[in-house]
Amino acid sequence: MSHYSFIKILQYNQLMRSSSEVIAFEQALEELAQNPNSDDLPSLYLILNDDCQQPDVMFSLVHFVESFDIQAQIQAFIQVVPILIEQAPEWTEILYTRINNDKTARTVFDTTLQSMNIEKREKLSTYYS
Repeated sequence: MSHYSFIKILQYNQLMRSSSEVIAFEQALEELAQNPNSDDLPSLYLILNDDCQQPDVMFSLVHFVESFDIQAQIQAFIQVVPILIEQAPEWTEILYTRINNDKTARTVFDTTLQSMNIEKREKLSTYYS
């Protein structure tokens, strides 16, 4: 199966309302972890959902995302924040707090923001004020 197929399984089961959804989610995540691809990061972030019934299982997705190169993580996070903040404000806050609490991640985040054009940087700063 392709990365796309496993991401679709994660998306379909993101609410984890039943044990079968939890199992499907965990298995798809395990498959993706066998061959991680940083191109998947934006899609992976967008699987986060505040209505998920199993936040402890969803945290396994957070840990997987955090296993990638920090620059790739931050780039993808910044890319999806406008969408993520609408569909999963609690998870967005968790991720932002985790970035803020890690010196390296915070430095990369700040550097990445500074490298953006001022209009985009100002728009993103509204999420982090």
